[in-house]
Amino acid sequence: MRIRNVLCSAASTLSVLALLSACGGSGTAASSDGKPLVGVDYPRSDTDFWNSYIKYTPDYAKKLGLSLKTTNSQNDVAKLTANAQTFISQGVKGIAMAPQDTAAVAPTLAQLEAKKIPVVTVDTRPDSGKVFMVVRADNRAYGEKACQYLGTKLGGKGKVVMLQGDLNSINGRDRTEAFNECMKKDYPGIKVFGEATNWDGAVAAQKLQTDLTANPDIKGVYMQASFALSGTLQVLKQKGLLVGPKDKKHVFVVSNDGIPEELKDIAAGKIDATVSQPADLYAEYALYYLKAAIDGKSFKPGKTDHDSTIVQVREGLLEDQLAAPLVTSDGGTYGGVPSLKSTDTSLWGNNLG
Repeated sequence: MRIRNVLCSAASTLSVLALLSACGGSGTAASSDGKPLVGVDYPRSDTDFWNSYIKYTPDYAKKLGLSLKTTNSQNDVAKLTANAQTFISQGVKGIAMAPQDTAAVAPTLAQLEAKKIPVVTVDTRPDSGKVFMVVRADNRAYGEKACQYLGTKLGGKGKVVMLQGDLNSINGRDRTEAFNECMKKDYPGIKVFGEATNWDGAVAAQKLQTDLTANPDIKGVYMQASFALSGTLQVLKQKGLLVGPKDKKHVFVVSNDGIPEELKDIAAGKIDATVSQPADLYAEYALYYLKAAIDGKSFKPGKTDHDSTIVQVREGLLEDQLAAPLVTSDGGTYGGVPSLKSTDTSLWGNNLG
């Protein structure tokens, strides 16, 4: 694994090279094949984003020398709790999970802490409870980037629909609050229709259709994740609004994930932008930090060598905020926010085999 720029307090007596590494011992417990055994709970398998994460995980486990057990909680905190019990019985030495209900996961985290099983959460941050590291991008920045893009494209006037995720999730709350705050501050002439969808594409499509029927002058849509992509395009097509960006009937659409289909749709003029969540880096660094925890290493807030920043979000809780760029057709700057072209080869969505 690449050397990190985050220093540890116990490192002062080490060599210069070791100063650049996370500190800790090397003792680990191994599976039958001699590799540390870890568990990864996949939160769901009904979206392209999470299916991509699922695809990346075994590859990074192999690269890091980890033995892997997996479960799928299917967006159900009760199943996540049961899956954690399964991992405990299997003797895992660390668990990565992506709890979708970030409040209800607290008792499970408490149990794992009591058993000294380190946890890394991916994409979401628990509302309470202790984990070794949160691997996540800045979700407030997602909402702000979508706001700046739509605000610029609409010239600060008009109506937009925000298809929210689940407000029981820190991600849904962060994206919603940041989008609303940015619109209120920078584009007060834009009216926002916020629609709760529980990350459900069918619900999102139905609410978008209702909004467009009542307000045919809506000119923008912010989807908080690609779960709503297919339904949004279908509704726009039915309304005769799925037209190119140069057509005056065009409705500007910003998504959030960076899956291959979004990148293709941007290039084709069907949607206009997305924010690329790093599914590949989520898998890589979830497992990296699990291995680090097993090895007894520790981290402090600061810049890393992989274009991210570790921040302390509350006492005793660190979050590695990975880069998540705005993606557009032209790679322009919108409201001060730079973007990458949808064809950029650095985007994970352009590199899936």
